[in-house]
Amino acid sequence: MDKLTIFTGNSNPALAADICANMGVELGEADVSRFRDGETRVKINQNVRGKDVFVIQPTSYPASDNLMELLIMLDAVKRASARRITAVLPYFGYARQDRKDQPRVPITAKLVANLLSRAGANRIITIDLHAGQIQGFFDIPLDHLFAVSVFVEYFKKKGLEDVVIVSPDVGGIKMARAYAKRFEAGLAIVDKRRLSDVEAEVMHIMGDVKDKNIIIVDDMVATAGSLGEACEALKKEGARDIYAAITHPVLCGPALERVEKAQLKELVVTDTIPLSGEKKTKKIKQLSVAPLIAEAIRRIHNEESISALFE
Repeated sequence: MDKLTIFTGNSNPALAADICANMGVELGEADVSRFRDGETRVKINQNVRGKDVFVIQPTSYPASDNLMELLIMLDAVKRASARRITAVLPYFGYARQDRKDQPRVPITAKLVANLLSRAGANRIITIDLHAGQIQGFFDIPLDHLFAVSVFVEYFKKKGLEDVVIVSPDVGGIKMARAYAKRFEAGLAIVDKRRLSDVEAEVMHIMGDVKDKNIIIVDDMVATAGSLGEACEALKKEGARDIYAAITHPVLCGPALERVEKAQLKELVVTDTIPLSGEKKTKKIKQLSVAPLIAEAIRRIHNEESISALFE
């Protein structure tokens, strides 16, 4: 491990510290601050020449600031002659614009992929991308990790019976099927129509949810509008207790208020995005993905298989 170095920006230093603790290595020394006019200032305070460097930085809120920090850190490490540079984005921001679904809109996910490569990244690690096709936007290797094992371990300890896994929309069927297979549970889908980027209308439920314990699975919860609507529709269909297992707790705008009002017993998320004080409510349970990322970093450093983690 003497050839491995891990750095972090200001986005989620607690997660980076947990990853290092899981690996038994020290977090790299770097100053990531601001000039007086707000520009990002980076200085790497140790030798990284010939090292295998991992830079941990989810591009969550404030997304532009955190992305800029990451790009500048990658450039600094590249200019310091690191042997290989891996950008670790537990949460890949700017992923929702992944195609041209309207006239005159950008494909921002592709733009960010290009920026990361040009800044110096030789490899990417991320968890539960918003859309699988984003992997194809990169011309460098990308390791796509899945939080399913973290959630399965937590819910199996609860001993829930008659479980049905629910996808909140048609696009999440593949993820929901993976959860249903792990839980050996049934599968249902919420058929919804999106009215805007913050509002959706549930049409009907496809699948049997009557008298079942429900686990809604998704990659992110932003304003929680879809989650609240799904819970209401599932209750109307006779569902018993409703839980949600959602990887990235974006939780912006009216999200917390909607989560509290929703007919939801528990919202289980991961620490890919840190939760501020007001977001740490009794209804939200946060699990750690540090062991998962630490094992992925260890395997990449030792040139071992990543896919074996999920077999």
